[in-house]
Amino acid sequence: MNAALPVLGVIVFGWLAGMLVNYLADVLPLTRTFAGPALCVHCQQVIPWPGYLAYRPCPECAQPRGWRTWAVQFGYPLLFVWQWLQPNGRLTFLWAAGLLVYFGLVAVIDLEYRAILDPVSVIGALIGLATGWLLHGPLMTLGGGAAGFLVMLLLYYGGDLFARWLAKRRNQETDEVALGFGDVKLAAILGLILGWPGIIAGLIFGIFFGGIAGLVYIVYTKITGRYEAFSAIPYAPFLILGALVLLLRP
Repeated sequence: MNAALPVLGVIVFGWLAGMLVNYLADVLPLTRTFAGPALCVHCQQVIPWPGYLAYRPCPECAQPRGWRTWAVQFGYPLLFVWQWLQPNGRLTFLWAAGLLVYFGLVAVIDLEYRAILDPVSVIGALIGLATGWLLHGPLMTLGGGAAGFLVMLLLYYGGDLFARWLAKRRNQETDEVALGFGDVKLAAILGLILGWPGIIAGLIFGIFFGGIAGLVYIVYTKITGRYEAFSAIPYAPFLILGALVLLLRP
C-alpha cells in the first residue's frame, strides 16, 4: 500500500501536466500568451472553465475535444510513471518532468500548426541554458547551442535550395521548405541541453527518425493516392525524440 502511494502521486502529477500541455497548446497558437481564457480550437470562442476542465464539447460550436486532448491527457501519466521507475541518474525526476512538458508542448503545436512559436522558443532557451549548465557546465552548453544552430541552419538553407532546384526541374512552383526556421531555433535549444558534442548525436538521431517517418509518409500517400510533391512534415517531434534518446536513457 505504502509503496503504491508515490506512484499514485506521480500519476496525479502526470495528469496535471497533461492538462497544462493541452491548455497551452489550445491557447498559445491563438493568443501568443501563456495565460488567458480557454479557447475552442475550432471556433476560437471562450469555453467556460468548468466545461473546459471537464472536457465537455464547446458550448458555441458543439465540437468535442479532439484525439490529441485525450492522447496527451492519458499519455503524460504513463510517461511520468515510466520516468519515475527508470531514473537516469543525471536529472532529478522533477527536472526531467519539466523537460517532458516543454518538449510535449513544442511537438503538439508543431504537429497541429507547423510552427514553433517565438514565446515557446524563448522559454526553451532559458530551460536549455539551465539544463545544460547543470549537466555540462557553461562552455559545453554554449558550444552545443552554437553547433545545433549552425548545423540546422545549413540544413535549412540546403533544403530550401534543393526544393527550389527540384521545383524548377519539374516546372512547378512551391512555397514549401524542408525545414522551418523554428527547427533551427529548436536545434539550438537542444544543443544547449545536450551540450557539445552530444548535440551532433542528437541531430543524427533526429534526422534518422525524421527520414524514416518521411519515407513511411511517402509510401502511405502513394498507396492511398494522396501524394503531393513538396509536402512538408513537422520535424520538431523527431528532433525532440533524438534528444530524448540521449537525455533520458536509464
